Amino acid sequence: MIKKLVAFLISAAMIASLVACSQSSAEVNKEKKETKTTENKTVESDKKPAKVDTLVIAYLPNESKEDLSESRKGAAADMEKALGVKVKEFLASDYNATIEAMRTGKADLAFFGPLSYSQAHERAKAEPLVAPAQDRDKSKAGYYSYLITSAKNDKIKSIADLKGKKFAFVDANSTSGNLVPSYEILKAIKDDKLTFEDLHTNGKFFESVSFSGAHQNGLQAVLKGDIDAAPCASDIFQRELNAKKFNESDIKIIHKSPMIPQSPIAIRSDLPEELKKAVKDFYLKYDNDDYFKKFIGQKDGQKLRFIEVNDDFYKEIHDLRKKFGL
Repeated sequence: MIKKLVAFLISAAMIASLVACSQSSAEVNKEKKETKTTENKTVESDKKPAKVDTLVIAYLPNESKEDLSESRKGAAADMEKALGVKVKEFLASDYNATIEAMRTGKADLAFFGPLSYSQAHERAKAEPLVAPAQDRDKSKAGYYSYLITSAKNDKIKSIADLKGKKFAFVDANSTSGNLVPSYEILKAIKDDKLTFEDLHTNGKFFESVSFSGAHQNGLQAVLKGDIDAAPCASDIFQRELNAKKFNESDIKIIHKSPMIPQSPIAIRSDLPEELKKAVKDFYLKYDNDDYFKKFIGQKDGQKLRFIEVNDDFYKEIHDLRKKFGL
């Protein structure tokens, strides 16, 4: 009996010892795990955004033209010097490519039109920084969509006369080259059966309808007689006139739209706040008169400079885009 009792006590002692060791080991492991978690949290909280040493600016086809290369590169060199970063350019083949470049991180900045900005804001989280304005007056931060034809074309004097003609919009994602002129035509014709889609379908309103890809292309197609009419942004019209690409007497403007909010320079919203502020400050202080004349379309006697803009400035464009499902 005594032997059985002794054996029982020894077994109990061994079990108690094992349990104690197990608890001690678990507590040590738990302590190590908590220490590791705490260390990881500390490291993560101390983590800073990676330094950006290169900025890529994307340009729409209208600004990607070879004759604007000197102006683009001059501004890029000035930005490199001011910000201490390398500045590269991404010349987009179409408007959508510019949006996608920002969405996929291939571009950090972009010269958008209002409509392509609206789309990039939704799809690529683009954040507007600045837009050009006459005399830095926000109420003058705008431009217009012209409907143009050859001065020799005496059959087209108004929007109504466009019916049955050959017409070329600029790009599906262009504000002054598609969205606004389409809206202006629909308002002028006042036909409830005529739709946005009809304006872009051969034989529905126009005899034939196409996309030129750039405002300059449409302007030249009108001058050559390849098409009867086209839309053209007022600032690009002026820029081409400044560059003596055509004579003002060769073109007839048959319609001028209400003022459109000026095209913004937008940046990726996920870039460091310090960098975004530095880029914005650079543009707000930029005072190169030659750049504003050759690249932005400043008229003689006019002074265009950048002003700060935010997303609210483009509310009417957001609304009009949704109206037509663009």
